[in-house]
Amino acid sequence: MFSHITVGTNDLDQAAAFYDAVLIPLGLCRRTVTPDGGPTSACWVKPDSALPRFYVYSPYDRNEARAGNGSMVAFSAPSPDAVDVAYTAGLHAGGSDEGMPGLRPQYGEGYYGAYLRDPDGNKVHVVHRGDL
Repeated sequence: MFSHITVGTNDLDQAAAFYDAVLIPLGLCRRTVTPDGGPTSACWVKPDSALPRFYVYSPYDRNEARAGNGSMVAFSAPSPDAVDVAYTAGLHAGGSDEGMPGLRPQYGEGYYGAYLRDPDGNKVHVVHRGDL
């Protein structure tokens, strides 16, 4: 459905540690790449896929990175337990709580998710969809 998603950071090492903590339990792996000659970034993909990609990098225009108001990236988890692991790991890696793990029946039967903010304030959702 999409090629890649990018969020900005003011501290790539800190952001990479946060996203490693959240995304590795979901089965993604990190690659360090420089997209299109831009700034160095961290990139996560499924081990057997080139796309889609999730990037974190310093803004190309060299201005301060800021979280988007109303924007959020949601990552699919293989189980509710994986949501719990990713959420807890994200908190320990510098993230902040935006909604503890739990069922959210208003979104569908078996919908289990958690919400975090990364160290730069970007909103992250980790979800297991039991309804699909």
